[in-house]
Amino acid sequence: MRSLLAAVALLFAGFSSAQTLTLPPDGDNQHATVTQQLGLVTVTIDYHSPDVHAPDGKDRRGNIWGKLVPYGTTDEAFGTCSQCPWRAGANENTTFTVSHDVKIEGQPLPAGSYGLHMIAGPEEWTLIFSKNNHSWGSFFYEPGEDQLRVKVKPNKSEYHEWLTYEFTDRDPDHATAALKWEDLEVPWNINVDNMTDLYIAALRQDLRTDAGFQWQNWERAAQYAVQQKRAAEAVEFANAAVSLRFIGEENFRTLSTLAEAYELAGKTADAMAAREKALNHPTASVGELHTYARRLQMAGKKDEALRVFELNAKKHPNEWPVNVGLARGYSSVGRYKDALKYAKLALAQAPDPQTKTFLEEGIKKLEAGKDLNG
Repeated sequence: MRSLLAAVALLFAGFSSAQTLTLPPDGDNQHATVTQQLGLVTVTIDYHSPDVHAPDGKDRRGNIWGKLVPYGTTDEAFGTCSQCPWRAGANENTTFTVSHDVKIEGQPLPAGSYGLHMIAGPEEWTLIFSKNNHSWGSFFYEPGEDQLRVKVKPNKSEYHEWLTYEFTDRDPDHATAALKWEDLEVPWNINVDNMTDLYIAALRQDLRTDAGFQWQNWERAAQYAVQQKRAAEAVEFANAAVSLRFIGEENFRTLSTLAEAYELAGKTADAMAAREKALNHPTASVGELHTYARRLQMAGKKDEALRVFELNAKKHPNEWPVNVGLARGYSSVGRYKDALKYAKLALAQAPDPQTKTFLEEGIKKLEAGKDLNG
């Protein structure tokens, strides 16, 4: 008996030491990792990748799904699991890691790292995100450790010799991940519901560092808040850009952004006061006034845009791009004769062939009674 116990001890000691050796992956199933950003959210899938051809060279195409990877759960006859899902890869756990809370197929999944398992089926698959992410295969899988289960549909796919995970659709706040192997793919959707909140929180943290020592960064943060229709944060950041102690600065950029923030917040009188101060500020350059007028124009505020184009001409007579601005402004309100006059003046000032071509085509439109902005 003593000799038997000693032999068992040596056997397990051998297993323990083998884990520390640098050897090729078991079964030639190469280790792979794929990572995708969804805005501020990082999604990583870490897995080992078997191929359709077995290690001995046998072609297993047509015998993967429902055979090599069985449908339903199985008893692996090893470990503690008697109704085991597929490990969704080979060797150690396939892991799915997200840096922030997300939704999988509309269901919440907290930030963290999960063992990814799957229950295959001819028409429907179950994806399992287990809080146990450091096991070997599914031999010790426990249903009580599930964080989330979702149902998905498999699809036909282009042939993949090696089991592969890909992100087949990528947007700032959502993506589609997919397992692809042989002639099949299993996709699932990942969504981030509160991306703007994440960016606002990140901006707040950034502005508490030395990045917050510059009014330019407060103004950029305010612009982001305006674009995202976050009125309270837009006013907060814009006011800091103008008047934060030892940092804020009154200039065209900060004042015009403050006007936009006030307008978003419904503070019309404050918005008008800040806008007038910005437009008449000594720092209002010809380029900044032109760009501001174009933004108004593209927002559908044609009369306001024309007023800024005219103010720009008064403050910076005959400077580029004053005349092209007047041509755009008058054209947008249907004053084609006035627009034509300034388009011709602008053509003589055109700084590059592209602009010259635009103005030549614009003149033809105006002569035909059409808006050059169209």
